[in-house]
This record gives sequence, structure tokens and C-alpha cells, in this order.
Amino acid sequence: MLNFVPILLIFGIFYFLLLRPMQKQRKQQQQLLKELQNGNVVLTSGGIIGTVVSLSEDTVTLRVKPDNVKLVISRSAVSGMAPENLK
Repeated sequence: MLNFVPILLIFGIFYFLLLRPMQKQRKQQQQLLKELQNGNVVLTSGGIIGTVVSLSEDTVTLRVKPDNVKLVISRSAVSGMAPENLK
């Protein structure tokens, strides 16, 4: 029985240092994608900053400055809200 204690301890440390923070981050990302609205300024995983023009179930249409180009991207490509200094 004492042989399993170190293995359980290692698993506990692994869970609290790696798995739990990843699950929390995934939940935050899903919540962000659910709460997207027209007019939000977002940052994509490719580094594009744009304003949300329209939303569908799987895609987001962004307006990108300065030429007001519209891009249709996958909803999962939105990585977060744009920082205030980049808006």
C-alpha cells in the first residue's frame, strides 16, 4: 500500500498544476465565444484584430481597419478580446 502513495501524490500534483488550470482556461474560452456580440473588438489566434460585424453558429465576420475589409473566420479562431491599447 505504501508503494502507491508516491504515485497518488504525483498524480495529485499533476492534476493541480496542469489539468485543472487547462480546464479552467477552456471554460473561459467557451464562455467568451458564447458571449460574443456585434461591435466587440476581438483578437484572433492569427493575430488579426477586428470588430465583430455579424455572427453565425460557426463563423464570425470581422471588419478590419483601415480599409474596412471584412473577413469571415471560424468562431474557434477568436482567441480573446483585444487589449485596450490595440483597439
